[in-house]
Amino acid sequence: MLLGLPAALAAAIAFGVAALLQAVAARHEPPSAGVDPRLLLRLVRRPVFLAAVGLNLLGFGLHLVALRTLPLFLAQTVVSSSVAVTALAGARVLGVPLGRPELLAVLGVCAGLALLTATADEVGEGSTTAPARALLLLAVLVVLGAGVLAGRLAGAGGAAVLGLAAGTGFAVVAVAARVLPDLAPGALLVEPAAYALAAGGAVGFLLYSVALQRAGVLTATSATVVGQTVAPALVGLLLLGDRVREGSAPVVVVGLLLAVASTAALARRDPAVL
Repeated sequence: MLLGLPAALAAAIAFGVAALLQAVAARHEPPSAGVDPRLLLRLVRRPVFLAAVGLNLLGFGLHLVALRTLPLFLAQTVVSSSVAVTALAGARVLGVPLGRPELLAVLGVCAGLALLTATADEVGEGSTTAPARALLLLAVLVVLGAGVLAGRLAGAGGAAVLGLAAGTGFAVVAVAARVLPDLAPGALLVEPAAYALAAGGAVGFLLYSVALQRAGVLTATSATVVGQTVAPALVGLLLLGDRVREGSAPVVVVGLLLAVASTAALARRDPAVL
């Protein structure tokens, strides 16, 4: 935990700044009628988007360390605090100060993380079979299908659903990274979880970019972090043997709900400039 927690916090900072840069790039492209993969091809022409990609890659490397050394519920919730980083960075860049509700939401995220950190115990030793890990590829296809359907919805509501689908794609990435049995390059070439990780990341990144075109960065991001936090937390606790300190299960529930609810509340801070 001594290595994983700082790595998760650093990843949150990288992802939080990257979200703001990605939003700036996405909102300067013509809106997509649906989920169009060509959007990513247009975005790569923008230096600000390439900077966001670089920060996301850095964040993923740090996130991977956290996923392999922390319980999933803790790693994902800490990384999801990136939305608070986005809110603070957005206020700084746009020159619009955060109001009291947004500041309280940021404090709520921090308080929830503090509760979760205090309750986390050892990382589970739960193992998985290759067929079980192959099911993660099916999960990616389900997420893509849901995202295509969500792409037909208009307005901020549609953006929120797209963000939730994107977060579910990133949830597949988190679970896949956790269950990788071997990180050796040769082993990864024949490992279904490695392909699920790459595919889930690509699908999540595309859906998130489309969501950013349709609403402000915090509307899209808050929905995304809810999706990427709750599902892996449940998988870790129920299937992979992650544990909390004895008698602290109610505190975990309170901490998780507080962090997720505060994250969602930050969607109210939605700068129209983006």
